[in-house]
Formats: sequence, structure tokens, C-alpha cells
Amino acid sequence: MSNSDFLVRFWGVRGSIATPGAQWARYGGNTSCVEVRCGDTLLILDAGTGLREFGDHLQQQIEATILFTHCHVDHIEGLPFFRCLFDPHSSVVLRSGHLSELSLREVLAGYMAAPLFPVPPDIFEADVSYDDFRSGEDLHPAPELTVRTSPLNHPNGATGYRIEFNGRAVAYITDTEHVPGELDDNVLKLIRNADVVIYDSTFTDEDFEAYRGWGHSTWQQGVRLCEEANADRLVVFHHDPSRNDDAMDVLRSAAEARRPGTIVAREGMTLRLPAEGEVIVEMPSD
Repeated sequence: MSNSDFLVRFWGVRGSIATPGAQWARYGGNTSCVEVRCGDTLLILDAGTGLREFGDHLQQQIEATILFTHCHVDHIEGLPFFRCLFDPHSSVVLRSGHLSELSLREVLAGYMAAPLFPVPPDIFEADVSYDDFRSGEDLHPAPELTVRTSPLNHPNGATGYRIEFNGRAVAYITDTEHVPGELDDNVLKLIRNADVVIYDSTFTDEDFEAYRGWGHSTWQQGVRLCEEANADRLVVFHHDPSRNDDAMDVLRSAAEARRPGTIVAREGMTLRLPAEGEVIVEMPSD
């Protein structure tokens, strides 16, 4: 990659729990993990089960920042299986902005402890550091790169991200629950004029009422937000684990008809954002 390349690649697109099996193979069954390359800088959004496969793909020493939206299990469970953390030549910064009573290090240590897990984070051989920022702050992982943050409406808190690089912007908004009839100002702030908006679309408007309080949103709300914020590409993300490939095909057709250009995230899908011009979508082969 050149030092101006900006790309997004999806390693985990499922919400709540991983879904192995043939019925989920085309869209993917791993939980949330998204690779973002900003020139020479590697950002990783969430550490769901997709992180394991990403680490196997890398097979090299890295310098990376993992940005956690929150610490529910489906967003952290890939971390102990990320092979780069066992490479003494790698450097990984773990950052979160939603915690108040415990630090990120304490939360991950609690997850990787008996009786839930056999070994603690101390087993990692990479240079691992932890950063607890306050959601709403701007982060600067590298020169010419700004990550804006904002709180999201999710049980126990969550953080949304807007990554600005090379004149383009990618927003990552999961997990969040909307209020019917309202548009969340925190979300609008992050997605305003963004080139790509990756949005929590676990439910549809038709089934949303049955899941009020679960902390998730709908693809139709993503459309409404993008239209209000003049955002370009909506990416439907954090798929309901009960929605298999055939059901996802139906959802995709409805979303594309409602707002042409909308994309449904699939594992292996890559988005390239050149300095000028359209976002380039590269789909994995079926």
C-alpha cells in the first residue's frame, strides 16, 4: 500500500453470537471485526471472532490500534486468539471510551480469568498497551489521521467512531439503539458527509418493537440517518444471528431498493476510498 491508501475490510459482520454453518457462509458468521488501513497505519475496529482469522491472514509482526466500541463478549472474544498478540516483535494499543467503573485492562483481565478462561492477558508476548479515553474525545493514532468519537445508546455504554484520512471519512456505528421517530444527534455528528457509514442493522423496522431495550437498530433507521446527514454509502452491519443467507438476500434487496448504493456487509468484502472519486467495492467470490 502507498502511504495515502485508505481501505476497509470486513472480517466479522455478525452480531451477538457467531453463526458457523453452511446457511451463514456467504455473508459470514464471525462477530464484529473490521480492518481499516490508513496508509501505513492499521486500525482494527472491535475484536470479535473475526479477529482470529484476520490474525491468521497477517502472519507477520504488526503495529496496530484496536478500537473497541464496547466490551460485550461478541466484541472481545477474538482477542485471546489474535496471533499477533503472541509475537514479541508486534505492538498493539487497545483503546476504549465507554468504561467508567473499570479500566479496559481490568475488564479484559476479568474476561481472561478463571472460571471463564484458562490464561490471563499477561500471556501476550507483544508490546501491549491500554488506553481508556472518554467518548467524545478526538484521537490521533498517526499524523494526518483523526478519529472522532461519540457515545452510543447501548446497555453498559458504547462508542461510535469516525475515521478521517486523506480527505475521506468512514463512520463505524455499532451497537446502538435508536428512538423511533428521532434521529440521534451523536450519530448524526459522526456520519455527517461521511463517504461510508457502517451501521448497526440487527433488526428491521417491522420487528424492532419486539426488541426494544436490546441496544440495536435497523437498516431503515440507517437510511434515515444517512439521508439527513448527507452521507454517501450505507453499509448494513451487525447481522442478526437468526438471519441466514437467504434471509439476508431478502434484506439486501429491500435495502438496495430503498436507497440505491446501500451495501450489506459480507466477510471478505473490501472498500477502497481513493482521494477522489467513488468508493470502490470489492466483493468476495461466493
